[in-house]
Amino acid sequence: MTSLVVPPSTLGSSFFSWFASSSSNNSLNPPKIFRKTPSNAVALYPISLKSSNRPSFDRFPRTKIWATLGEKDPNGAAPLQVVEESSSSIVDEEVEKSVKVLKDAAKTRRVAAEEVLSALSVLEKAKLDPSKFFNTLGGTSSPGRTWMLIFTAEKKLEKGRYFPLTAIQRFDAAGKRIENGVFLGPIGSLTFEGRMSWKNRILAFIFERIRIKFGPLEPLEISLGKKDEREPSSKDPFFIWFYVDEELAVARGRSGGTAFWCRCRRVNT
Repeated sequence: MTSLVVPPSTLGSSFFSWFASSSSNNSLNPPKIFRKTPSNAVALYPISLKSSNRPSFDRFPRTKIWATLGEKDPNGAAPLQVVEESSSSIVDEEVEKSVKVLKDAAKTRRVAAEEVLSALSVLEKAKLDPSKFFNTLGGTSSPGRTWMLIFTAEKKLEKGRYFPLTAIQRFDAAGKRIENGVFLGPIGSLTFEGRMSWKNRILAFIFERIRIKFGPLEPLEISLGKKDEREPSSKDPFFIWFYVDEELAVARGRSGGTAFWCRCRRVNT
């Protein structure tokens, strides 16, 4: 069977509690039974602090305008020359610094929670262009891409913490499938799988079945009784995505909590 594992030494363990958002309980507190990290973790590639894959901005730049009347401006322009100085570079710099903070946090898990919360706030407010988010998140072919949950924050970004368990989410943009799971190495795993849809920056999903695996035994599959084939909508659990590049993804869940993920590898075991 194909399972998802990640390196505890590089990124630490975390548990993706948002798979429970398909029900009415959106608690961020993981059950004690899952407090263990698998030992056979594999990294996709080390987190870099480069931000060359930053999305572009979908906003009109604010401008600073000055005009000279009867004399040249400091740059030698003709009289009555109107000069526009874009402030988008300032916003761009703030985003770049915030992305660096989060990637450093994913790599070391030592960045203070207050710094992580501040970086998440900057990315939420930046209003980046989401046109490339979906394909970056879920790839262009099945089975898609996998991401490990690193940090979760409460509503309004008042508090947050690194997730203590190994939790992976798989997005398949081509097949419009989603899988959330917690992985316990040789002990086993628990995964939720279903279908998803994308509109603008909102990814809605419906879970259809659960798989439970114990040790080397074949997994037990349980249907959740979702027989209708309607497309998931905002009435279902969803994520609102604020930032996605090849290594990092930031989103807010239906309950109002914000989290960020780091790209990880899907391996066969």
